[in-house]
Amino acid sequence: MRVLFFLLCVPLSLPAQIAERDSRNTDIRHTDTHYAMRDYDRAAWEARAAFLRKQILFSAGLLPLPEKTPLKPQVGGKTVHADYSVENVLLETYPGYYLGGNLYRPAGKTGPFPAVVSPHGHWRYGRFEHSEIVSVPARAINLARQGYVVFTYDMVGWNDTMQLPHGFAGPREELWSISALGVQLWNSIRVVDYLQSLPDVDAARIAATGASGGGVQTFLLAAVDERIGYAAPVNMVSFLMQGGSRCENAPLLRVDTHNVEFAALFAPKPMLLVAATGDWTVNVPQEEFPAVQSIYRLFDAAANVESQQFDSPHNYHRDSREAVYRFFGKHVPADADAARFKESPVRPDGVTSLLSLFNRTLPENAVDLDEFVRQRIAAAEAATAVLYPSGPRALERAEREFRQRLRPALLAASPAAGDAVAQTEADGRTAIGRKSAGDRIPAKLWNEGAGGTPTLAVFPGGQAEAASSALGRALLAAGGPLLAIDAFQTGAAAAPRDIVGAGDDAEKYFRVFNRTDDANRVQDILTGLAFLREKTGAATVNLVGAGRAGLWVVLAAALDEGPLQVAADLDGFDVTDDAAYLHGLAIPGLRRAGDFRAAAVLLARRRALLHNLHDAFPSGWHAAAFDAAGNADGLALLNGAAEPRRIVDWLQGR
Repeated sequence: MRVLFFLLCVPLSLPAQIAERDSRNTDIRHTDTHYAMRDYDRAAWEARAAFLRKQILFSAGLLPLPEKTPLKPQVGGKTVHADYSVENVLLETYPGYYLGGNLYRPAGKTGPFPAVVSPHGHWRYGRFEHSEIVSVPARAINLARQGYVVFTYDMVGWNDTMQLPHGFAGPREELWSISALGVQLWNSIRVVDYLQSLPDVDAARIAATGASGGGVQTFLLAAVDERIGYAAPVNMVSFLMQGGSRCENAPLLRVDTHNVEFAALFAPKPMLLVAATGDWTVNVPQEEFPAVQSIYRLFDAAANVESQQFDSPHNYHRDSREAVYRFFGKHVPADADAARFKESPVRPDGVTSLLSLFNRTLPENAVDLDEFVRQRIAAAEAATAVLYPSGPRALERAEREFRQRLRPALLAASPAAGDAVAQTEADGRTAIGRKSAGDRIPAKLWNEGAGGTPTLAVFPGGQAEAASSALGRALLAAGGPLLAIDAFQTGAAAAPRDIVGAGDDAEKYFRVFNRTDDANRVQDILTGLAFLREKTGAATVNLVGAGRAGLWVVLAAALDEGPLQVAADLDGFDVTDDAAYLHGLAIPGLRRAGDFRAAAVLLARRRALLHNLHDAFPSGWHAAAFDAAGNADGLALLNGAAEPRRIVDWLQGR
């Protein structure tokens, strides 16, 4: 029997609600995009802040936090001066991975002392840089003279810390959220651990300050580590530039956000923004500082954030340092004598005397890059394996944990009520999208108003393939409303994008600021589901994925929380093989999030037919999860591809 396909037009929405062109093709964000702060009330900001902290941690490979193994500090080379001392320190922040630094202490005073975490920036000599424009030793020595214990430490690939190249990580590491930024943030967290372990440190008074790349580390650490009580990020909180090194740019880090929001996460605790007229912080007094202060006002703490700008190039020079001394002296404080906040001259010790590894080799257990990556992947796998859904309680725990990992990996969510809308164009074509997002998803709705469970069908070739395929015809013949979409960059949604032309380093850091195509497709499915539910008022919706679109469908179903039946073709995809992801499902962090094992857990309370499975598919995870949910009959797994009639029968409960 020949089945006639016809489009029943979706009622028009306001023309301005859906963009004429999908903004994901035209608004390509990058490190030099000029950003702006959204408006928030306190409740909205607190919800936003909670998610942003998870986004930072996940992008850094620190959600969940790794095990804090013993630091085993190796302290040596102590030099005592009249009013301060300095020691060389190696910390084992991961097993076999060593961070080098220097510990500056007050001399002739009695503690416990407040402490300062002091990361450096991209100056030639790292933690030893001592020039007119920036001096790491000068700030450490002067802070020690004022009564602080200060730890200055290396970026990855600098000075003593040479086991990994600066800015290391390739596509495979991105799947597991392994990056230089993540290692540096973990090093900073472990530095706080080390300082708190010292008997002469007041663990309740810990500050952080650094400039440039050290400024990024300062506000990221302050955002995610509640032990930081005071912060002074220098010349890096900007709407104009977000960071020019891979150690400042991890995939997913700044999707839909920017450094100013990250700095604002510290509210309401005391923070000083230091800026310069000669770099990207030129507008701080007019733009960035008022934006951050607007968040502080939500907590009635506007007085706790200050800003000072100097007429100079990119720096952490004497004027900037003295501004930080005054700010810390006002809020911490270590020394109440304002005269001490004027910097006194310093003569740092020689570099060779401050290096832990000068004329020494690394400890015997030191790892190289390959072994470091292997260990981090093994740790991520262990963090997934421990969530195996062996029973109802284990399932509930796994649901909580995987949900908080999968959301920041995919950065997709069901639209709010009323946000998913549709409009019909003059040529009769229909598009759906989110009013709040500027996306545009070509779509067709057949059998509008018909009885039966509505179905969202997703094909690699979009709605045209839905109309021409045997599966599409079978779904239509089943009689319920059928919505087919052209997910991002498929079918009629395929459109040109000039990523290279968007800006300097836009291609290099594309995944830092923008979702991948596959992640956008997951979002489009969630948008389609929200629209279909609102349009039909149905209690339950069918979600069907054909070919490789079945992969997107399973991930979307894992994030969707409404009543759902899923039938997905897994396309013979080997979900255990990193190379398969790199070529067919390139979503940073997905392996670390738990991949299709996480999806198994989050699908366990629905009905799911998964077919065309690879031999390595984690069927055991799915069976255990559905069994733990008391829903063993809701799961059907098929090694081969299911025939269209079987899919329809399964959806109809036959």
